[in-house]
Amino acid sequence: MKKILFVCLGNICRSPAAEAVMKAKLKKVGKEEAFYVDSAGTYGGHSGALPDARMRKHAALRGYQLEHRARHFYASADFAEFDMIIGMDRQNIADLRRLSETTEERAKIYAMVDFCRTNTVYREVPDPYYEGPDGFELVLDLLEDAIEGLIEKL
Repeated sequence: MKKILFVCLGNICRSPAAEAVMKAKLKKVGKEEAFYVDSAGTYGGHSGALPDARMRKHAALRGYQLEHRARHFYASADFAEFDMIIGMDRQNIADLRRLSETTEERAKIYAMVDFCRTNTVYREVPDPYYEGPDGFELVLDLLEDAIEGLIEKL
């Protein structure tokens, strides 16, 4: 079983959306049993909270249910547990690299946009927290694109 962890800052917008999109797309192709998918945040201040209501609303309009409870990224446990750790933006990736202790751990870190098939503009998945509806839609567009590419790669 391949284990994938999506990581953003607070684990209330981008990474739980990535988790939900990945699970839905794996189910659609009948591969959900081959993967364990989770999400976490480099900041633990939202631990236990549901995803942001705006992200839940926009995701639901596309058929995704975001039910994950936010959790903090724990380097010692998560680097050992997961095969791939996918950061949403440059800062998340820098934080993950800073927390990694070995070459093997660093080799597990990826950027979400590196899996995009059609996006050629955005070099990261921007945080929609302080944006309006268009920010949440953009995030979902980028995640759907990247996850299609990730599934192709896997």
